[in-house]
Amino acid sequence: MLRKLALVVFALALAVTVLGAATNVTAQDTLKIGLLSDNTGGLLLYGTELERGFMLGLKYATDGTMEVAGRPIEVLVRDNASDPTVGATQARELLERDGAEVLVGAPSSGVTSQIMPIALDQDVILMAGPAASPTITSTDFNLNTFRACRNSFQDALTLATVLPDLGVSKVFVFGADSVFGRGTAAAFQAAYGLKGVEVLEPVFADQATTDFTPIVRAIQAANPDAVVICSYPPDSVGMVRAVNETGFKPKMIGGAMVGLQISAIKTQLGPLLNGFINYETWVPSKQAMNADVEAFLKDYQARAKAAGVDPLGYYLGTWGYAYGELLGKAVEATKSLNDDKIADYLRNNTVKTIMGDIKFGNKGEWVESGMMQVQYHNIKGNDLEQFRGMDTQVVVAPAKMKTGEAVVPFEKLRQ
Repeated sequence: MLRKLALVVFALALAVTVLGAATNVTAQDTLKIGLLSDNTGGLLLYGTELERGFMLGLKYATDGTMEVAGRPIEVLVRDNASDPTVGATQARELLERDGAEVLVGAPSSGVTSQIMPIALDQDVILMAGPAASPTITSTDFNLNTFRACRNSFQDALTLATVLPDLGVSKVFVFGADSVFGRGTAAAFQAAYGLKGVEVLEPVFADQATTDFTPIVRAIQAANPDAVVICSYPPDSVGMVRAVNETGFKPKMIGGAMVGLQISAIKTQLGPLLNGFINYETWVPSKQAMNADVEAFLKDYQARAKAAGVDPLGYYLGTWGYAYGELLGKAVEATKSLNDDKIADYLRNNTVKTIMGDIKFGNKGEWVESGMMQVQYHNIKGNDLEQFRGMDTQVVVAPAKMKTGEAVVPFEKLRQ
């Protein structure tokens, strides 16, 4: 039971409190977990998926007891509306007013950058989402903070290793005007500089941008070999559509487009994605598949439709379960819910999960990146089923996860 605490603590959103109102349970007996969710705002699809996905796994995670280490669990949920200021206020309230003992962060760099100092001040464990901006990892935050990915500079190197082999010598970086967009764009610029690739002055779009055609035409006029896009879902969708509408044909395009991993967006865009290279956290390749993840996905997908969650669960389902295993196994190994003991274990041990062996670095990031770069191809129509396997995607980096080579120019995959 203790090793499964993971799914309990990982959940980024719950619409209801999961603790039954037992008359003999006091507030001191209850383990309170504060969860910051994106149920509205630009990351709505992520918050909704994680919230409902957690509900699927909750009963299994606690063996039906709704307890851990003999303590009932109460999950306190706050919708941060994808807004860093709102997230910071909620984090303080959860810890100072509501008595939360563990804080679980939202999957965004903006919110995470605001709640990490609060977790440091309160000296509690923060299980942060996949916030990748170097503005987060460049600061020596709380040693009890752990994030679900490596920093974006290191992830940028994954894609940078591919570019020289593709004949790319000039890159244009576009980003959303946000902590994530600007921070990740800077990481890509630095990574390409190390590879001797010329990086043109980046362009950023504010949140009010809805027409991306002028931006794409401006990029096209600069005549880059490759375009790296660091965007949130609305920008990602807008850029994909604008690239198709303008007929823009660089050698390579993609990179850090948040949202393309979601099944609903994949099916909405369909063939418009062909040729794009973008990050994914997990795909059903032979290299990534194992008995444990297969069993999890079978259970998840069987219930997904009725629960209203992402039908595949590849992006945040597998990653969330693995992140849960990390905390659960730390609790089991230390036989404790003490923050310092759990954090010390995670800092000093490699933990086996359904996504492979995970080891944390000194700033709470994965020592070895869990991100992949995938090129979409052979997508026909808007049928979800074509995304269940590897027929519509090829892993082009990192080397140990590769299932094929990148095709350039990307227009070859659009014919």
